[in-house]
Amino acid sequence: MIEKILFFLFLVTAIIVFARKIKTIRKGILSGQKKEINDHPEIRLRNLVLIAFGQKKMFRRPVHATLHAFIYIGFLVINLEVLEIVIDGLSGSHRILSFAGPLYDGLMATNELLGLLVVIACIYLLIRRNFWVLGRFKGNEIGVPQRRDANLILIIELALMAGLFLFNAADIAIHATESEAMAGLFPVSMYLAPYLGSETELLNLFRSSGWWFHIVGIFLFLNYLPYSKHFHIIMAFPNTWYSKLTPAGKLNSPESITREIHTILNPSMNVETVGNEPVLLGAKDTNELSWKQLLDSYSCTECGRCTSSCPANLTGKKLSPRKIVMSVRDRIEDLEKNKESEKTLLNHFISAEELWACTTCNACVTECPVSIDPVSTIIELRRHMVMEQSSAPTSLNNMFTNIENNGSPWAFSAMDRFNWASDITISA
Repeated sequence: MIEKILFFLFLVTAIIVFARKIKTIRKGILSGQKKEINDHPEIRLRNLVLIAFGQKKMFRRPVHATLHAFIYIGFLVINLEVLEIVIDGLSGSHRILSFAGPLYDGLMATNELLGLLVVIACIYLLIRRNFWVLGRFKGNEIGVPQRRDANLILIIELALMAGLFLFNAADIAIHATESEAMAGLFPVSMYLAPYLGSETELLNLFRSSGWWFHIVGIFLFLNYLPYSKHFHIIMAFPNTWYSKLTPAGKLNSPESITREIHTILNPSMNVETVGNEPVLLGAKDTNELSWKQLLDSYSCTECGRCTSSCPANLTGKKLSPRKIVMSVRDRIEDLEKNKESEKTLLNHFISAEELWACTTCNACVTECPVSIDPVSTIIELRRHMVMEQSSAPTSLNNMFTNIENNGSPWAFSAMDRFNWASDITISA
């Protein structure tokens, strides 16, 4: 009875703590500008299935994608056994789902095999992350905390699998010493059970320890996720659903400017006027970005695929699309701690040098496995610099002046645009 009470209190506490953090994150995301995204649900559903569930973009690198899939699918399927453990913990039962017979046997066998694949994948990825030289695992934005986080998650997953195998192996050994049949098939734990001995008291301790270690670890892991880059396990699904469906290179135009141009071109048009509220031209801080751009920041896996494909970064420029996305999240969290902060996303978290290095080629958008769009954030910040601060590189200012004076980006009259043709000699 005491164990049931302790488990209930732990479960409730873990859920409340997790819910409070999710509420804080939701508030941070919704602090952005409103944006309606509800078109083409059939396409969005397909993206959700192929990109979030199927990890379609990951398979551009098949070997590593397969290992990642082992961990990901194992995470999803093994959670079915977690459901049984929770029910057992609350009711005081033991393997309550065993009534399913062959279906239960298949589920347990699948869990065990996936658990073994998770162990193999985690060990390989730990070695790869710490002993191989991969440029995308480095960068100014990836410091000790980020590297520690990546390793910690893999180690936690190994520990969770160890707890599960210990629980199952001890249970098998206990049933064997009591000559009782045990529900379920355990193709991994059955080979570990003989090494635990046959002393009933010790086996019961192993089984209880494995059970508590696994379930407590699961809920601690759940509460760690929102502070980790692995929060993308959850956020990848809404982010792919709300991802951009128009061509990657298509830029949006601010509504206020569109209305103004329509009025100039056709004064007789009945164009809806704007009230006295100030019109945002671009964005200087997170509250001026759209909520989808803020959602992007919490969906980032920090894998670095965007930065490793960025031509500006590859040529030595300061721009790192990964850093742009991470900086947005850092600014949201900075505001959570200090609402009166005088800092802004632009200049304090992201510099003008980074923003103007972007060529808007959208290589980062193409590479992102969870459909994050760093370019849209870059464009909004650059718009603010140009349209609100009149701050742009000299080359762009010269172009703006030429367009205003000459009707073209070049420093000569529009009447002289075709002069180049007179210099061409047409030979027979």
